[in-house]
Amino acid sequence: MAEAIHWPPDWPRVLDARFGVPRPGAYRARAEDFRVEECLGFAPEGQGEHLWLWVEKRDLTTAMVAKQLARACEVAPRQVGYAGMKDRVAVTRQWFSVHLAGREAPDDLVARLSEMPLELLEVTRHPRKLKRGVHRANRFRLRLTGEALADPDLPARWDWLCRHGVPNYFGPQRFGPDGRNLQRAVSVLARGWRKRDDRDGMLLSAARSYLFNTLLAGRIVDGNWATPLPGEAVILDGSSSQFVAETLDASLVERAERLDLHPSGVLWGQGRSVARGEALAREQALAEACPALCAGLERAGVRLARRALRLRLEAPRLEAGEDDAWLSFTLPRGAFATAVLRELIAHPTLSFQSPPRGPEQGAADASTAAVQ
Repeated sequence: MAEAIHWPPDWPRVLDARFGVPRPGAYRARAEDFRVEECLGFAPEGQGEHLWLWVEKRDLTTAMVAKQLARACEVAPRQVGYAGMKDRVAVTRQWFSVHLAGREAPDDLVARLSEMPLELLEVTRHPRKLKRGVHRANRFRLRLTGEALADPDLPARWDWLCRHGVPNYFGPQRFGPDGRNLQRAVSVLARGWRKRDDRDGMLLSAARSYLFNTLLAGRIVDGNWATPLPGEAVILDGSSSQFVAETLDASLVERAERLDLHPSGVLWGQGRSVARGEALAREQALAEACPALCAGLERAGVRLARRALRLRLEAPRLEAGEDDAWLSFTLPRGAFATAVLRELIAHPTLSFQSPPRGPEQGAADASTAAVQ
């Protein structure tokens, strides 16, 4: 029988102990308040079998655009690629690829896409399909309003995050309204995961994210979420490179303090953890607390991986006006802008409990995916 998963979880913010609970604020009152630009980290070569399109979309999911591109270019949906899912209620820029070997794009491609709120900004070619997760980062520009702007500690909160980093929580979007994705994952993993039950792996992802967030929350409570433990697998900032810190010398501690490397947490699955000592003991304690989730993920064949416990805000900027404030920052792929926002403002969609629907909630609840 699967263990009970309590929802909503009490996952702490890191700044509450320093500045108190953040004041209420609002974000994404309209799509234009939430802007995201995908950063590939490389440029298309300008030739090849795949048509690459740099697209700006508004109030559309990535899947909607991909489906329309397949229809417009008269190809199967599987021949359209993209690097990551982007939020619906936002203005986002991202790349798509369409496999058109030996074919030119339709002359009236722009007209075929004109019924959707999107704009083609650039069209080029590349030898390969755009695959999930190949991009380097996402650049955000977010508008904040509300009572939180009157908080005299808001600039100090922002400055602290810029200097010390942000807890790398998976956001509430990952778990669905009232944690329903997670509750379904508990049931599916208890009886044995099957692809037909979870074609996109959403339930597996929700289970792994819950375990990771639980581990991170424990490190925050203990005050060592940003400091490597003996035997910790640390991840170099801005890359997937990692190594095990068998001992903690002054050089390693200094590198962690300047955000050059970060402690990591396990993304549960099959395989042997590289962690040692106290870091491994914490992972084993997680398995003892959530045995059914951990065992179910292993039976499902998910491969064990690691994720940094901390995010560094790249090129951060706060522009404060009389009635609003704009935040700008870049996060690595797979990171959640909501992890940054929940440290600065209180808002129903930043908690892990689904809020009641109402006019004050606006479009923010319509977001369908975390930016990846």
